Amino acid sequence: MPEAEDKQFVKEICSRELDFSQWYIDVVRKAELADYAPVRGCMVIRPYGYALWEALQRDLDARIKAAGHENAYFPLLIPESFLAKEAAHTEGFTPQVAWVTHGGEEELEERLAIRPTSEAIICHMYAKWIRSWRDLPVMINQWANVLRWEKVTRLFLRTTEFLWQEGHTAHRTQQEAEEEALRMLGVYADFCRETLAIPVYAGPKTENEKFPGAVTTYTVEALMPDGRALQAGTSHNLGQHFARVFDITFLDEENQLRYVWQTSWGVTTRLIGALIMVHGDDAGLKLPPRLAPVQVVIVPITFGGSKDDVLTHARTLRDEIAATGIRVRLDDRDEYTPGWKFNEHELRGVPLRLELGPKDIARDVATAVRRDNRAKVQVPLSNIAAWCRDELASIQADMLAAATAYRDAHTRVVTTADEFFLLFEGRPGFIKAPWCGDGECERRIAEKTGATIRLLPRPAEPVAEGGCVDCGRKATTWAYFAKSY
Repeated sequence: MPEAEDKQFVKEICSRELDFSQWYIDVVRKAELADYAPVRGCMVIRPYGYALWEALQRDLDARIKAAGHENAYFPLLIPESFLAKEAAHTEGFTPQVAWVTHGGEEELEERLAIRPTSEAIICHMYAKWIRSWRDLPVMINQWANVLRWEKVTRLFLRTTEFLWQEGHTAHRTQQEAEEEALRMLGVYADFCRETLAIPVYAGPKTENEKFPGAVTTYTVEALMPDGRALQAGTSHNLGQHFARVFDITFLDEENQLRYVWQTSWGVTTRLIGALIMVHGDDAGLKLPPRLAPVQVVIVPITFGGSKDDVLTHARTLRDEIAATGIRVRLDDRDEYTPGWKFNEHELRGVPLRLELGPKDIARDVATAVRRDNRAKVQVPLSNIAAWCRDELASIQADMLAAATAYRDAHTRVVTTADEFFLLFEGRPGFIKAPWCGDGECERRIAEKTGATIRLLPRPAEPVAEGGCVDCGRKATTWAYFAKSY
């Protein structure tokens, strides 16, 4: 991470329009989501940032289990010989692998890799566990940390150590594996839209961009406000590649020895970075209610001799709202003014704020303020818990609608090379353009523009007019291009 980082608390948040990158770092640090660790490239996830990860984990974990998977845990350290078994896979990660060479003062006979991903060690175990078609499918997910020696890092978006979930499944048939890879792609897409309020495009990667060792890599791609795309999650159909390398076989119903068909899939803490960028503004975070650690905050406003009465009403209000399952907090700290609290809860992205003072109590109302659009209304106390539930649902829907409108407005369809390359002189968002399917054209476009093919449409969309935007030959498919994180 940047060596020039300062040690002081961020006093002001830089404007998004002035410097988007600095705005992002300012929000992460001032909202106390994370901070720089003493190890280069690593971060400390602070309690509020980790609360976001826990909320994300709870929601996604329930979806993963509903799709038939169980959680397990595999070792952090992987013998070098395991990685060496799979040359293409190892080659893909070699520059990022960190090695353990000593145990105490003794040099190890074999180096141990700190996991950059777990295919090798999980496949080793699957080869021991799977014997018969009756053992299949194996549907295992792991929540863990991984380490990849990154050269350029940024809090949450790309760090040397990060948290993730990785699913690894084994199946009897090719069709089952393909269905599983696509099912998990759908789980990720639904999770991004329904929980994070982030719209995504979902589809396959190109051969140049797929995961090392995979037959097909599927991706969900989101658009950030600076015009860059962010890969929000991937799902891989691994075919029988790893099964053959690690000898993962089973006896089928006819007592014939077969190799299994496999998938792997995962998302990481970079989703928190996406959440910050897609929804945040110059005042800080905006959190979708389904993910927010605190969905409603109550700020009592007291003066004169009103404190006891206001706090009594505020506690009753908190308990009524909490009884409906809403995550609510009463901010009754004496050491801060109401105005200071308003700013803090805006910074932290609390979706709904309720202000309660003597005048509100006299009128049997509370003043409600939405974080997403700052709309302010008076709400009767008699029905406020139900109102909060409905308003949180409205905020969630409105945040997704706003993000979708932005994504759609910044997805351009072009058919000519002149328009394509002119647009990429800036950061136009997604550009959907005809492509011939040649990896060399893909590489040339990346060299000229800094943009890559983020995904291909699924299902495939035929090209009615125009040739490849690079070579001019007949285009075989549309492709989504963008500069990316």
